[in-house]
Amino acid sequence: MRTVHVNASTPYDVLIGEGLIDRAGELTAKVVKPCRAVIVADDTVDELYGDRVQISFSYAGFDVSRWTFPAGEASKNLGTLSELLEELAGRRVTRSDLVVALGGGVTGDMAGFAAAVLNRGVRFVQIPTTLLAAVDSSVGGKTAVDLRAGKNLAGAFHQPSLVVTDTDVLRELPAALRSCGAAEAIKCGVLRDPALFDLLEGGDWLGDIDEIVVRCVAYKRDVVARDEFDTGDRAFLNLGHTFGHAIEQLSGLTVSHGEAVAVGMLMAATSAGCPDDTVLRLARCLRANGLPTHCPYGAQALAGAALSDKKRSGDTLTLVLPEAIGRCILRKIPVGALEDWFARALAAQERLAL
Repeated sequence: MRTVHVNASTPYDVLIGEGLIDRAGELTAKVVKPCRAVIVADDTVDELYGDRVQISFSYAGFDVSRWTFPAGEASKNLGTLSELLEELAGRRVTRSDLVVALGGGVTGDMAGFAAAVLNRGVRFVQIPTTLLAAVDSSVGGKTAVDLRAGKNLAGAFHQPSLVVTDTDVLRELPAALRSCGAAEAIKCGVLRDPALFDLLEGGDWLGDIDEIVVRCVAYKRDVVARDEFDTGDRAFLNLGHTFGHAIEQLSGLTVSHGEAVAVGMLMAATSAGCPDDTVLRLARCLRANGLPTHCPYGAQALAGAALSDKKRSGDTLTLVLPEAIGRCILRKIPVGALEDWFARALAAQERLAL
């Protein structure tokens, strides 16, 4: 087992290793005194791991119950959040109790937001079951639900008490879910870690999954330590997200987050005039990991969708732009220029046959 310590406003450890899901209760009891615990999971993950995690917490002395919701991004909304809050309140969960988020990014974001607002703050633990959640969303304390106007527009910063990542669970993931997580790992490589990019480039990295998760979490740990509340350097973690969120929204969420971020990274690189050889190398890496490289939407529609991006500040938006593998810059642009940026990206897409 490997440990990455996150020095945030609430310090906590991210535990990474094999066989940890059956030890989750024991590991949690070392940082949270046994209490009432509610495990939150979607119906798919609950069927796979709910019993094992409940048994683990029961053996560790917790008074455990479970709550499930329909799997999918479509459940990440105020309606489901309201149901969860009513359920937690009905079970008399207090600030001395615990919410356990068992699942991917949707579960972690929504359960974390519920924990943030119930009784003005209840402790919670993340047990990510997707690679995307393990390398990104389970770490850093961002919690949210979607609104009709866009993704993650209602949320709060609320750090977990512990993150427990079982890499055996990640190895068992279907290929499509591994690909979505690979997009966020590739993002870390493009941002600052060429060696990580090299590791992911061929697409055959399951044997190195522990190292990949550790490197991604350590990078995010460093960023969060400098900018916990997203007012500066944390903006780098949005590489591909302004372009990607627009794609997600236009697709009606039929394009997954990882797929959208993959295309968004390429669009960020091409719109900024990144050298063709770097763009093509990134495209090959994405394809090797089962990810798309082509955006099917027009510049005007994409720009309109991007206007609801939560990273917008007044009449400007900050884009994360790759200059090389391992080096990116931030650039503020007026929102009126967004369509031109999307148009440049789409023109390069056609020129390079991405």
